[in-house]
Amino acid sequence: MPGNERVSRLLKEIIQKPGNDACADCGAPDPSWGSCSLGVFICVQCSGIHRNIPAIGMKVKSLSLSRWEDQEVKFMAENGNELMKQKYEAFVPVYYYKPTHKDCQVLREQWIRAKYERKEFTGEGKKQTYEEGTRDGMLMKRGRDNGQFLNRRFVLSEREGTMKYFTKYDAKEPKAVIKVDSINAAFQPEKIGNPNGLQITYLKDYNTRNIFLYHDNGKEIVDWFNSIRAIQLHYLKVAFPGANDAELMPKLTRNFLKEGYMEKTGPRHTEGFKKRWFTLDHRRLMYYKDPLDAFAKGEAFLGHQDHGYRASPGLPAGTHCNGAWQHGITIVTPERSFLFTCETEVEQQDWLKHFNDVISIQMSPQEYSSKRLQPLIIKGLYLLTCMCVYKHNNVPSGGLQ
Repeated sequence: MPGNERVSRLLKEIIQKPGNDACADCGAPDPSWGSCSLGVFICVQCSGIHRNIPAIGMKVKSLSLSRWEDQEVKFMAENGNELMKQKYEAFVPVYYYKPTHKDCQVLREQWIRAKYERKEFTGEGKKQTYEEGTRDGMLMKRGRDNGQFLNRRFVLSEREGTMKYFTKYDAKEPKAVIKVDSINAAFQPEKIGNPNGLQITYLKDYNTRNIFLYHDNGKEIVDWFNSIRAIQLHYLKVAFPGANDAELMPKLTRNFLKEGYMEKTGPRHTEGFKKRWFTLDHRRLMYYKDPLDAFAKGEAFLGHQDHGYRASPGLPAGTHCNGAWQHGITIVTPERSFLFTCETEVEQQDWLKHFNDVISIQMSPQEYSSKRLQPLIIKGLYLLTCMCVYKHNNVPSGGLQ
């Protein structure tokens, strides 16, 4: 017992050193496990990933429950998270996504495997596939109409700045051509129903379009994800030559701020409340009938509070709430008000926090431009439609002369 107390005391002293107080792999606070083979302190979730990798998982121990040998404690003291980071993360590309404890299993596992098993960032290995500027392969894609996942060929090109997909491997023409600089990619295992599920979001004809993908191999889908980020950074550096990496990184792929169900009513506030799936992507609040819909049914822009945007709990007096959910939210914009209800007060408060966090952030010049452009685009499309209808209705029976 005295020996165990001495070891426990030594481990507590070691973990107080800079860098050791957070998981070496995902940054979770207060790691409770250690890798005796690597000399790093890790959280319980990452320890499970370590144990499943034979090359590194033989010596993973609990700091409080396992028996530690003196030489193991000495090894931990001589190494630690900061020193091992210098070794195993020496050459991580700036665009490579480093997962946090909030990210999904496949991202964390492939990050750990890339560092310790494949040693991708030590400078010793060959050029990685996500660094090549092009990628060509098969991914399982969910059909827009039938919901079935089918094998589709995807081609990513830095030279063209596009991501294309083909319904057949030998098809000459792509089904879709997507500009890489308009893509957002986010892992969505629960929504898609696959641990390697990836959602691609982009603008198509001024509408938000979603594509849902997966690959059975975790490394393959994460490499696709980082290939997209690599090409995006390349184009951002061309577009913003004076910007540094720290300024450009937030413009790469991003996780949605929040997703979930709320009930909503229509613009006249007299329609019944209907349950819809909502996605908050920075300043854009989109809603869908189903979480896996290809297109958003509608969206609202959340600007800055100084320009008339605000979010508050409750609904306006006299609002008829026909649904079972009674925890209301009102979002006011210069154009109109949006009314929602949440199932619980906890959900209501969480949505409000995210809305108000966004509304409190100053808008960038690009956001000002997109906000000004949006109503002009809608108005332009409306006028063009009216002109086409007018011409069609006024063409003589003999046709245009």
